[in-house]
Amino acid sequence: MTTLFDFVADSLEGEPVPLERYRGRVALVVNVASRCGFTPQYAGLEALQRKYRERGLSLLGFPCNQFGNQEPGGAADIRGFCSTNYAVSFDLFAKIDVNGAHAHPLYRWLKSEAPGILGTGRIKWNFTKFLLDRGGEPVRRFAPWTKPEELETDIERLLGSP
Repeated sequence: MTTLFDFVADSLEGEPVPLERYRGRVALVVNVASRCGFTPQYAGLEALQRKYRERGLSLLGFPCNQFGNQEPGGAADIRGFCSTNYAVSFDLFAKIDVNGAHAHPLYRWLKSEAPGILGTGRIKWNFTKFLLDRGGEPVRRFAPWTKPEELETDIERLLGSP
């Protein structure tokens, strides 16, 4: 059986990160972009990270440039933008594809385990969110327009009692 912990992704700085490091934590995996209409969601994502980090939530941001060229910069540009504009403290990974022949294996798996509306596999836009339980299993997929604060009930349920 495949779980989040079976994958490796490069950090924003290019170092391989075994996702095993998130074992025992609730994970929220999001494809992000700096020039998207949903980019202000970085603030809400960071708020979730700060509110629930100590209880076991980890946010994993995967920059993606597949939607309208909304993440054209390199790693330094992405880090600078996220730090300066949103004080992002959650983990950011190297820019990836989420659809197509070059889609990252993590995203191929997430899309198969948590398809979208009407069973659609494709990611439709930036800021699609996947919530995974402490065992690394996808629990729910959220559309890009779903605001981070709307995930709190599901996150609370997965985190359990404080």
